[in-house]
Amino acid sequence: ALETLKMFEKRDSRVKSAAATNLSCLYYLKNELAQATKYADLAVNSDRYNPAALTNKGNTVFANGDYEKAAEFYKEALRNDSSCTEALYNLGLTYKKLNRIDEALDCFQKLHAILRDSAQVIHQIAQIYEILEDPNQAIEWLLQLISVVPTDPHVLSRLGKLYDNEGDKSQAFHYYYE
Repeated sequence: ALETLKMFEKRDSRVKSAAATNLSCLYYLKNELAQATKYADLAVNSDRYNPAALTNKGNTVFANGDYEKAAEFYKEALRNDSSCTEALYNLGLTYKKLNRIDEALDCFQKLHAILRDSAQVIHQIAQIYEILEDPNQAIEWLLQLISVVPTDPHVLSRLGKLYDNEGDKSQAFHYYYE
């Protein structure tokens, strides 16, 4: 796949951008950040309006710890394509890293409106409410999450812990037992 994609990087700018975007993603998944960054740069330089290329560039910058710059790439991807769910999700994660919790929550709630049954999105919202020390909202979101992934032991355990902290021993026992 890498060799095939490398052949396409010599084509016109749109094909080059698409190939470089895919190469960047493959290298990122292989945890080869230098190569992922190289191809992310090539993809963005070939087509500045490619939301996938901008998201990949944001991912490489995020992996290098520059969260502010990563947020800028994700926001630019969203300006070019407001339905780019990966950029919106990653922007939410970036805001969490930057401790901009309200902005992170806003991202994940927007994403939830698009992806109603996404376990990852619901999990992030529940986790943010735990960070905000709002156990009632966290419980509500974890109950939604259980309807999507009913046998996830970590979610059941978190529900047990939240109910235990709230003093509801019977509900805590129920979720711990589950």
